[in-house]
Amino acid sequence: MKQGGIGGGSTQTGLVFEKDVDFHDLLRTTPGYDVQPVRGKAGLGVFFKGKLVARCFRKHDFYDFLQENGVDWKPLITKQLLPDDALLVIVRETLFIIEVKYQQVNGSVDEKLQTCDFKRKQYLKLVTGLGLRVEYVYVLSDWFKDPRYRDVLDYIHSVNCHYRFGSLPLAWLGLPEGQR
Repeated sequence: MKQGGIGGGSTQTGLVFEKDVDFHDLLRTTPGYDVQPVRGKAGLGVFFKGKLVARCFRKHDFYDFLQENGVDWKPLITKQLLPDDALLVIVRETLFIIEVKYQQVNGSVDEKLQTCDFKRKQYLKLVTGLGLRVEYVYVLSDWFKDPRYRDVLDYIHSVNCHYRFGSLPLAWLGLPEGQR
């Protein structure tokens, strides 16, 4: 990701993240995709060429999804985690927790990156009974390419979490790729 530009979007088909970009809007502007409510279901449906391929949940929508599926979160974890964006890719039976961390100056985000293992395990407790896997992924700005983040980035991978710089390829998520 480049300041004032879109960075890696030209090299792969995927969602290109910038500061203050809305995940739903990124999907809506991707050729072939639409994001809209699904009658009687929590969150929003992600449709590719008219077919439901995923569902998106934000904050409390995620707990509405759990309730819809008969899961009571209270006996499983002690405090709710409210995802900025959670994407359930139906064909993969995988819930992606997507955290966008955009940084241009030193700040508290540094330490937040070290919480992915705990959070992934908490989400896993919530959806294991539904037969879902959980993948926790950060979409990071180029700020985090600085060598001083090497240990943190190594840690993220060592605990089976992921990070991408600036974009999130649709194929990596298991979603169909539209024509550009």
